[in-house]
Amino acid sequence: MKDFAASSDAFVQAQLDRLAALSLPQGRIGLDVVKELLARLGNPQLDLPPVFHVAGTNGKGSTCAYLRAILEAQGLVVHTATKPHLVRYNERIRIAGKLIEDRLLGELLAEVLDISEDLGPSFFEVTTVATFLAFHRIPADACVIEVGLGGRLDATNVMDKPAVCAVNTLGVDHEAFLLNDEPGAPDPKANPMVRIAFEKAGIAREGVPLVTQGYAPDVAAQVSRSAEDAGAPHAMRGRDWFADISDTGIAYRDYLGELTLPLPTMPGAHQADNAALAVAMIRHQSPVTVSEEALAEGIRSADWPARLQKLGAGPVTAAHPERLFLLDGGHNPDAAEALSTFLSQKVEQPVDAVVAMMAVKDARRFISIIAPHLASLTAVPIPGSDHAPLDTLAELAREAGVPKVSTAEHFMKALEYLPATKEGTVLIFGSLYLAGKVLAENGDLPD
Repeated sequence: MKDFAASSDAFVQAQLDRLAALSLPQGRIGLDVVKELLARLGNPQLDLPPVFHVAGTNGKGSTCAYLRAILEAQGLVVHTATKPHLVRYNERIRIAGKLIEDRLLGELLAEVLDISEDLGPSFFEVTTVATFLAFHRIPADACVIEVGLGGRLDATNVMDKPAVCAVNTLGVDHEAFLLNDEPGAPDPKANPMVRIAFEKAGIAREGVPLVTQGYAPDVAAQVSRSAEDAGAPHAMRGRDWFADISDTGIAYRDYLGELTLPLPTMPGAHQADNAALAVAMIRHQSPVTVSEEALAEGIRSADWPARLQKLGAGPVTAAHPERLFLLDGGHNPDAAEALSTFLSQKVEQPVDAVVAMMAVKDARRFISIIAPHLASLTAVPIPGSDHAPLDTLAELAREAGVPKVSTAEHFMKALEYLPATKEGTVLIFGSLYLAGKVLAENGDLPD
C-alpha cells in the first residue's frame, strides 16, 4: 500500500511524486538500505539531540504528543517525527515545534533521493533519512521519534544511543510484515502476540532504558528477554513503575517517588495510560531534566488530531450543525475496543456512523466491536486508496446487528443520508486516510 502524499508547493510535490514511484518492500522490511543511505550522508542519526524513541501497536503517536508537550512545557526546543500524516506530508516532521517548511522539506527529500537512485529505497527509508538529516542539522534540546512499522526492522531503528526507548500497548497489526516466518524469531503461529512483542521490543539498545506498559505473562516475558538480550535496563509498568488512573487524576510512582498528575484533556480513558508512559519515559532517562510542573502542564495541553477529535464548524459539520461530530482514525481491533469504551461512557445517543477501512484491515472484527453502540452505519470509500468494498462493510454491519445500514459514494454524501435529528453524535471512523480527507474537507488542517 502506497503512503499517498500531496503538497500545494510545486517543488515539494515533485519530490513526493518521486517518492510515490518508489517500490514498497514485499514481506520483511530490512535495515541494509537505510544504513547505506545514512552512511553516504555521514551518519546523521549518530549525532542527534537526546532522542525519545516510541514503539507500540496503539498509542505511540499520542505518547509522542505528550512527550512533545511536556518537553516544550519545560521550555525546551523539540523536534518531532510522527506518522502517518493526515492532510499534508509536513505533519510528519516538526522542527522546533513547527511543521517543517516546504522549501526545507523539498530540499531534504531531493538530497536523499538524488544519492539513493542505485539503492532502490522505499518511501519510508527515504523519508526517515530526510528526517534524521533535519534533526542533525538544526539545533534542538530533544527529539521525539515515533516508530513506523514494528520496531526491530523499522527504518528509525538505527540509532546507537537514544536517551530512552519505549513500547506502548501491543496488538496484532501489519501481519504481512510482522507475522511472517523467519529463522531465529518466535514462531508467529505458536503465539502471534509473542512475535509482535519480539518485533516491537527490537528497538531496545545496550545501556538505554526500555520503558514499557504491562502485558500478559508470556508477552511480558518476551519483552524482558528482548531487553536482556540487548543489554537494556527494562522498566515495566506494574513492576518498576505504577500509574493508577481515577476520575480525578493519575497517581504515578516509581523509584524516584510519587507524583499526583492531572488527567489529559484528550478524550478517551486510554489517553491517561499514554500520558503515564510518557511520564515514565522521562523519569527513567537522565539527559533531559523535566519538572513536575512541566509534566502536569504537558499532560493538560497535549493534542493529537483524529483521535476522538471533536470537529469544529466547517463544511462537514454544517450538514448537522447541532450534533457532535467525532473523528477517529483507529483501525485495528485494540483501537476499536478503546473507541467502544468511549462510546459506552461519554457519547450522547444516538450514534450514527460513517465508516471506511483499508482493504488489509480486519473489518469484521473492528465493526463487530463498534456495532452495539450504533443506530446506523454508512460505508464510504477512501478516494485514492485501496479501501474495503462498501458492500462488504455494509454486510458486516448488518451481521453485527446495526439497525440501519447503507452505502454512499463519498463521505459528504453519506452525511446527507443521516437522520435529521438535532440530538446525538455523528461518528466518522475506521481509517486515518479517511480522517485526513475529512479534516481537509472541513478546513481543520493539523498545525
